[in-house]
Amino acid sequence: MKDVIIIEPYNEKWSVMFEELRSQILNVIGNYIVRMDHIGSTAVVGLAAKPIIDIQISVLNLANIEEVKNGLESLGFIYRQDNPDLTKRYFRESEGMRRTHIHVRESGSWSEQFNLLFRDYLRKHENERNEYAQVKHDLAKQYGNRRELYVEGKTEIVWNIMQKANRWSQEIGWKLDKSNV
Repeated sequence: MKDVIIIEPYNEKWSVMFEELRSQILNVIGNYIVRMDHIGSTAVVGLAAKPIIDIQISVLNLANIEEVKNGLESLGFIYRQDNPDLTKRYFRESEGMRRTHIHVRESGSWSEQFNLLFRDYLRKHENERNEYAQVKHDLAKQYGNRRELYVEGKTEIVWNIMQKANRWSQEIGWKLDKSNV
């Protein structure tokens, strides 16, 4: 049976968990990384989330990530070759590890920028953050353990938020903050 989708209130420990993982990853493959970011709902203070730490690692070229792959595997992460999203390489925790999703993307790519803009916009906009949390709670109740339907159900609100984020980014001249690598 698949795990039931559980949305938890924001937990300050999530940023600490990211920092611990960031440190471990940098110690092993720091020379191959352009930037590393905490993304996803656990990266947004005040946002309810599934308690999964999402990490985005930006590299110069996805075609040459053998060292990154080997390093992440040495830390216990499993490369998911079956991932259908060709804009990234995807890694998950191995059994017994804390739930973690690692998304390796090309630096400067649209998919890298999308995730960072979405995160930054939600960090600054409480109303949209609360609306997004409510939709996630509703979808978790509706779909229980059917993750694919839960993710699909978020599509409309994600794109609505991104339309607002796009306008906001133009109004403020949004750009990436400095990398913490």
